Amino acid sequence: MALISNDPERGFFGHPRGLAPLFFAEMWERFSFYGMRALLTLYLVKHFLYSDEMAGFIYASYASLNYAMPVIGGVIADRYLGNRKAVMLGAILLVCGHIGMAFEGSPAQIIDGVIVRQSPFDQIMFLSLAFIIVGVGFLKSNISTMVGKLYPSKDDPRRDPGYTIFYMGVNLGSFFSTIACGYLGETYGWAYGFGLAGIGMVAGLVVFARGTQWYRNAEPPNPAQLKARTAIGLSREAMIYVGAVAAVLINWQLVQWHAVVGSLLLVIVAVVLAGILWFSLTQCSKIERDRMVVVLVLTCLSVVFWTLFEQAGTSLTLFADRNSDRSFFGLFIVPASVVQVFNPMFIVLLAPVFSWGWVKLAQKGWEPSTPMKFALAILQVGLGFGALVFGASLAGEDAQTGLFWLALGYLLHTTGELCLSPVGLSMISRLSVARITAMVMGVWFLASAGAHFLAGWVAALASTSTEPGKVMTAQESLPVYSGVFWDLFIGATVIAVLVALVSPFLRKLMHMDAADMHTSKNGKK
Repeated sequence: MALISNDPERGFFGHPRGLAPLFFAEMWERFSFYGMRALLTLYLVKHFLYSDEMAGFIYASYASLNYAMPVIGGVIADRYLGNRKAVMLGAILLVCGHIGMAFEGSPAQIIDGVIVRQSPFDQIMFLSLAFIIVGVGFLKSNISTMVGKLYPSKDDPRRDPGYTIFYMGVNLGSFFSTIACGYLGETYGWAYGFGLAGIGMVAGLVVFARGTQWYRNAEPPNPAQLKARTAIGLSREAMIYVGAVAAVLINWQLVQWHAVVGSLLLVIVAVVLAGILWFSLTQCSKIERDRMVVVLVLTCLSVVFWTLFEQAGTSLTLFADRNSDRSFFGLFIVPASVVQVFNPMFIVLLAPVFSWGWVKLAQKGWEPSTPMKFALAILQVGLGFGALVFGASLAGEDAQTGLFWLALGYLLHTTGELCLSPVGLSMISRLSVARITAMVMGVWFLASAGAHFLAGWVAALASTSTEPGKVMTAQESLPVYSGVFWDLFIGATVIAVLVALVSPFLRKLMHMDAADMHTSKNGKK
């Protein structure tokens, strides 16, 4: 089969042609995002001399805001901008943020016991993070929604494999950026790593813009309303752009205040849950309401998974830096940031296998239900920490764990991710009510916001540096990491078993069998 054909419905590996530009745009966007992510915690600890605990909280605030903003971006796209314009706005903001991260300044110094950081470069970093936060808010949920809109029917059998292919693009970008940006940043200077990430984002913007003609139902829902003048003389569209800049300034301050971010997340979660519950009770049929219940339950379970999985950017990176023998067969030392490449590498290798495997299992009637896949995901992320604990128990006097155990841990985390993340995106587009799909997709990412915030607290428990510039020896830090990882292993295993037990009930609430019969009778399947 040709990679791309002239048929708008069958072009990219047999999928709609619009999947190709979305695939490559997301690949480059993730190249920039994960390239920066690979370096951020090490940058905070080594360049600005923040303690492990403070670096974890900054990372958690940044990451949680990254995933909270798509709720707002999804609502604005649904009601005013449309998905395409929202993604374009987000991409432009991301370019600004990633380029700003390349301005590092001189390293912080300890003078008479006091940390001295060169002004204003720490604030430039926080401002750049704010640009990225708002940019992701407009881009993330909308580009994922655009993938679902490419398919004529919600029951199109290409939908789940299409999301898996799209997800593979995400990890191709992550794979190359983690190696390239991580290596450049740690070897030649932080500015080189962050600068390369910025170049990747520019490429993503160009690719997305060139694919405009193939997108389906991605334009503003009411163009006249968007062009209408507001009380101050600007069009509603211009006001949205002004509001985006204001949001950058607000997030510039928020990313520096972890406690405030936590309080805001609690308020946002309460308001969003109340809104969805009201909508489900008053505006939905029984089947729609049952499906929305499943969406909310599985979204909450995703918080558990991502809280554990996102240790990759904090505690696992610092564990790799301090308690891992990163010698690659004696040929060279793998930089700590580059160790994160195991995840996207396994995704790229295994995503086609999982995509093919789900289809084959479905044909035989053996495919696990979506809730059961979530249970398997949580179990595997827990087993990943179990592997690290076992590997740490084999460490010698130097307290260095073999690179094999990190690779095994990341492998188990990755197989868990493939059971949950692409399946979760497809679940949102399939089960949510059509008129609020983008907002519910934003709620999916809001759950990740909560998970990243919780991940910061977990990372703080694994902190081996509570004072700036002072770190435990490898012999002292290894028991700290092992203890926290053991607790995560036990907790995840218990939760996975409980989810597996209730999965038949959740599957019944999905009403997917009834939906399949309905579409078949109407000749739409």
